[in-house]
Amino acid sequence: MSRLNGRKVAILATHGFEQSELEQPLKALREAGAEVEVIAPEAGEIKGWDKDDWGRAVPVDRVLSDVAPEAYDALVLPGGQINPDLLRVNRDAVNFIQSIWEAGKPLGAICHAPWLLVEAGVAKGRRMTSYKSIRTDVENAGGQWEDSEVVTDQGLVTSRDPGDLPAFCAKLIEEIDEGRHHKRAA
Repeated sequence: MSRLNGRKVAILATHGFEQSELEQPLKALREAGAEVEVIAPEAGEIKGWDKDDWGRAVPVDRVLSDVAPEAYDALVLPGGQINPDLLRVNRDAVNFIQSIWEAGKPLGAICHAPWLLVEAGVAKGRRMTSYKSIRTDVENAGGQWEDSEVVTDQGLVTSRDPGDLPAFCAKLIEEIDEGRHHKRAA
């Protein structure tokens, strides 16, 4: 499968990402032909969270301070409770997300990662889903929350939890294949 040949996708994460929510999209996107880079605020490796304990480390391809949003065609935000909570207080991470969104590029967020969409001002007026415990946060930010395995709104792809990963990955590939979404008025 080579639907995404020539496309470059960033996965933005830090320590405490949900293991499957980074690894499965990474694998699916690469199998679809995309060049995928794991970006983190720090160099080296970031350690995942696997269900109820620390998981495996994943190598960081690029440090956030060394990359430009213009270099990527899409962005994926894995969840877990720790990862998005750490990233949403990182101004560089929030700016990176805002820049991707404002450029009309596809953006995927799963589980607790919609916290980052709230922080970046992306949630307002958007149909989306998330892990059920942050539903109120999404709604308070102006998002239109739905209890569905995957929700898409103008290139924004969201899902609830690891059980939704097959649908999340398939929809991400479809949206990245479609390209930019220029009509995103909130």
